[in-house]
Amino acid sequence: MGRRSERLSKQGMIASDLAGVGDVIQVVSRAFDVLRCFEGHEARLGNLEISNRCGLPRSTVSRLTHTLTRMGQLVYLPCDQKYRIGPSAVAMSTSIVQGLQLRNLIRSRLEEVAGQIPGTVGFLIPDRFHMVYLEYARAPHALGLHSVTGSRIAMARTAAGNAYTAALDEDVASGMLAEMQRENPGDAAILRERIDANRAMLRERGYVTTCGVWSPHISGIAMPIWSPQYQTYVVVNIGLLSAMYSEARMFDEVAPALLELGGIIGALVQNGEPIPAPIAQDIRPASIPNKNNNTEDTHDLEAGTGRTRPARILRAADGRR
Repeated sequence: MGRRSERLSKQGMIASDLAGVGDVIQVVSRAFDVLRCFEGHEARLGNLEISNRCGLPRSTVSRLTHTLTRMGQLVYLPCDQKYRIGPSAVAMSTSIVQGLQLRNLIRSRLEEVAGQIPGTVGFLIPDRFHMVYLEYARAPHALGLHSVTGSRIAMARTAAGNAYTAALDEDVASGMLAEMQRENPGDAAILRERIDANRAMLRERGYVTTCGVWSPHISGIAMPIWSPQYQTYVVVNIGLLSAMYSEARMFDEVAPALLELGGIIGALVQNGEPIPAPIAQDIRPASIPNKNNNTEDTHDLEAGTGRTRPARILRAADGRR
């Protein structure tokens, strides 16, 4: 079965399921499930609401919220008979945010692209069956597209989540789908139906698109990037109004900008090196490698100047990636 540390290292997720070992401490897992329910510092939830969101018995939720309140992770509001995020959780999250030294650099790159394309541009990280915006930029005239840093979006229904799961090793993705099937069968069915096509698109083009899955009015395009820091994939995505951008137009006009952005952010994430060259207005797609060449199942994107080595575009067939 291997050591626990080896199991946990496999793409940073659900290694216990993959190894067939129930070594997850359930009370700790459930405590984090409770904290995930509070989407935003101002959210106020009672035990019944938390129970409905988590799918846990109300008695279990009551014990967890009591413990989390004693720890300062939650605060109880007697007038409302509800809870909100507590000072310890805020302090912990603030420390984590301060440790992400590249976020300002990444945000500026997202804003450059948002200034060129009338949509939303995001940098996301996975959290169970959701993707969470670590950074976010929006064109001033991007109608109908509203998210903020910290927003959670469903993995199965969005371009970011589809790109992330397409990049996973097949055994990791299968384990995740099995767990998703238990907790959210509808999303699992959507993702299972699309994952093979997503993998093929990622191999051939370096990105994944979804049109009308999350919303009939929204199209998305996303690219996964391996993060040595988190030992999993982060994702850059662009969301657009479907009425303005068909899938063909996304391929012609938006995909080159995404690939260029992904190359730049990939270098920042992997090397920690700022890249001074701004994103060009006239961006051309990266060349697609010969699919018959099996010596290396990745291709490199040149992302401006000032980088000592190119960022690596992540493909579904990579080993560690």
